[in-house]
Amino acid sequence: MSRVVTLGEIMARLATPGFARFQQAMPGRVNVTFAGAEASIAASLAHLGIDAAFVTALPQHAIADACIADLRSLDVETKHILRTAEGRLGIYFLEHGANQRGGNVIYDRDGSAMAITPASAYDWEAIFSGCEWFVISGITPAISRNAAEVALTAMQEAARRQIKVVCDMNYRTKLWRWEPPLTARDLATRTMKALMPFVNVFVGGVSDATAMLGVEYRGDLLALARQITAEFPNLTHAAFTLRDGSTSAVQCFSGALYEAAADTLHTAPCYPITQIIDRLGAGDAFTAGLVYSFLQHSNPQAAIAFATAAGCLAHSIEGDYNYSSRDEIESLMQGDGGGRVSR
Repeated sequence: MSRVVTLGEIMARLATPGFARFQQAMPGRVNVTFAGAEASIAASLAHLGIDAAFVTALPQHAIADACIADLRSLDVETKHILRTAEGRLGIYFLEHGANQRGGNVIYDRDGSAMAITPASAYDWEAIFSGCEWFVISGITPAISRNAAEVALTAMQEAARRQIKVVCDMNYRTKLWRWEPPLTARDLATRTMKALMPFVNVFVGGVSDATAMLGVEYRGDLLALARQITAEFPNLTHAAFTLRDGSTSAVQCFSGALYEAAADTLHTAPCYPITQIIDRLGAGDAFTAGLVYSFLQHSNPQAAIAFATAAGCLAHSIEGDYNYSSRDEIESLMQGDGGGRVSR
């Protein structure tokens, strides 16, 4: 079986109940789960039957133990997770948006184990043994200078072994703060341009591409894809998540996949989503669906259709992880999106 490795930070996610504002919910109860882009991708892949491993650094305490147990319960391989004497578990606080009010995330990640553990602490030979695909996001190098160095080392180690590298850009303006006085955008662009030569598959939204790669978008997605792949010739594909939303609760979700060798842009249907249970993690589900399709040797049109349907269904599931099955995803691809009860 093909093996996929993902690397990044996993955190405790503290979400207010329902659509309560932070001030309404605290002091009081919050919903605690575990979350992080690369962990979410690994969980989605494992749920689809792929041999998926997640690599990170976590402190030595009972909450980190619970985090690893949660990943293992999802059949994610965790044997290369480092347990460190220094550093803490990162946290993010989430307030869901509703109607015209957008959601809000507050990060508490400074000094986390992932942020401070050096690249030399990881056993790259063991981590990448039998690996066919490596997935990382633009969130990891945004955490700290050290995490950016870990990301670079991991991508170099993967590329040296001819492992295909996928980067889900995920621009987070609140995180790129580790080299003042550079702005978040300038730091992200400088850092990601140094990482992109090792990437084979770009994944992101249009805003991710413009913010992190310094490219211009003039309303022509094909031209944007050509511009990215021309600048970074190691790219074989560029995949885009596309959203058209009037409010926090109503979105139209779609995707597109550019195949550089054929100079062809493949597009997926736009799925109207009128009730968003949880938007976070939809992009991770999209990326996982894309990698899954590549592992199945799907043609590009089938790959983007599967990835987009997976991302669509993730909006219906609370938490960052996508628990949609292959049958559910393929059923939506075939037009069964009526939400009927299965019985």
